[in-house]
Amino acid sequence: MITIAIGLSILLLFVVLFLLFRIGTLASIFRGSSQRAVGTTKTSNKVNSMLLLLFMIIGGIAFAWSFSASWDDMNQPLASVHGEWTDELFWTTMIIIGIVFVITQVLLFWYSYKYQHQDEKRAYYYPHNNKLELIWTMIPAVVMAILVFAGWKTWTNITSAAPADAVVVEVMGKQFNWMVRYPGADGKLGITKTSLIDATNEFGIDFSDPNAQDDIVNPLELHIPKGKPVLFKIRSRDVIHSVFLPHFRQKMDAVPGMPTKLWFVPTKTTSEMQNETGNPEFKYELACTEICGRGHFAMRYVVVVDEPEDYEAWLAGQKAFASQNPDVVAKFQTTKADQPATRLDAAAEEEKTEL
Repeated sequence: MITIAIGLSILLLFVVLFLLFRIGTLASIFRGSSQRAVGTTKTSNKVNSMLLLLFMIIGGIAFAWSFSASWDDMNQPLASVHGEWTDELFWTTMIIIGIVFVITQVLLFWYSYKYQHQDEKRAYYYPHNNKLELIWTMIPAVVMAILVFAGWKTWTNITSAAPADAVVVEVMGKQFNWMVRYPGADGKLGITKTSLIDATNEFGIDFSDPNAQDDIVNPLELHIPKGKPVLFKIRSRDVIHSVFLPHFRQKMDAVPGMPTKLWFVPTKTTSEMQNETGNPEFKYELACTEICGRGHFAMRYVVVVDEPEDYEAWLAGQKAFASQNPDVVAKFQTTKADQPATRLDAAAEEEKTEL
């Protein structure tokens, strides 16, 4: 492949040099410092028009080959209900603009060949046609309006409020890793405050909030159940990151000071996807698609999709952050007497970060 690329580059270089020579010749003719040889224009135009046709044919074949060869890499297996909507919109748009692209490019190169300049011919003067202009304005406008409406409808479905029974997972990005927090048995995440962030309490969890006592922080893998809605509450601790789940076709930025969210329904467990792909090492992943700094490459978190009962068993086996870090919780016990006075601040913080 590299040899072919080098060969094409050398060929292209010779073509460029030849064209530069021709430009110099034509410029001298325009200045009157050189005489154009008889038949030069006719021969040159015929060569150029044939080269344009050749470029269209070879380019079309190369495009079709590259598209088919990269099909599997471009189309990762789909594993969510929301992803079906996204894929449907994407391929509908690609088919429409692809058809238009092919038609316009074929006409462009064919016209360059058919209507090449000839000394004995004059171009037909065609200044204006209201009907033609109305047609080529209205058709694209209608098609674009339909695509925009379809996109709006899909976007509305994807960004709609998550069902009340959705599994909630908080995802926080920081330089340079993801952190994950699950609510415990109470199903509620505790309040967080940026002022409480330190080397141990990296989420800044306020353990004076009873809901925070059973929160599960940073398990080794992010587990979610198959067939149930999953809500990701997303935030960033420093710069803009971007939550990307390629096999679920989900993507949402993590913005400092502005909580975001996304929700989806997984349709295939990790085991099922391993069987489908024939890869026993297959793993879903949560990646960052924002160039967030030098360590951006390290922002990868393994996502495991379980059967619902396996997910419940896994969640039951996780230990709460408070039970693993009693010294952190003890700091909040010493200020318990001040809780009524600070509760308003906590409530305000909860309201601000609620999605």
